[in-house]
Amino acid sequence: MTELLSAALTGITLGLAAGMAPGPLMTLAITQTVRHGLREGLLVAAAPLVTDIPIVLLLFFVLRELPGQVLGVLGMVGAFYALFLAYETARAESLGDAASASAPASLRRGALANFLSPHPYLFWITVGVPYVLAAHQKSVLAPWGFIVGFYLLLVGSKAAVAALAGRYRNLLTGRVYPYLMRGLALALVIFAILLFREGLNLLTGAER
Repeated sequence: MTELLSAALTGITLGLAAGMAPGPLMTLAITQTVRHGLREGLLVAAAPLVTDIPIVLLLFFVLRELPGQVLGVLGMVGAFYALFLAYETARAESLGDAASASAPASLRRGALANFLSPHPYLFWITVGVPYVLAAHQKSVLAPWGFIVGFYLLLVGSKAAVAALAGRYRNLLTGRVYPYLMRGLALALVIFAILLFREGLNLLTGAER
């Protein structure tokens, strides 16, 4: 029981830190909430529940040491996808503009942003997989405590931010809306640059 509680607390701490970290997924959750409502922001927040399952299974059973080149390419592709999201966000002039003609596809957007980021891979390679394997040696339930605690706070913290944006959604529309969207677009551009640089470092570092 002690091992389970300890693993759960570790997962909660790491999940909160990862969930509150600024990045494309957090920015996208806010953007979709403001543009299309809280439900869409919550779908973005839930994206790791969709994308991380194949990532974790891949690392556990196939590639526990994913080559740096693969992570680098993923990061660079993710950077271009973040730029695409920034372009769409910057175009919006009114609530629901640009994307209103079609479904918001928030879960798909969030899943793509998360899947193309090297961060989930790096986390599970460097922290997640080693911790789960070590915890399993002490208790069969401990790994589940870690995983549940981690994703509860990872998704929950992003959902809380989306809910906060939804609560004040009306204040963020009107004349403020275009400026808010351009600010979020700028944030996405910055994250795209950081992702590209990180991917390039992983790619060049692995080739040395």
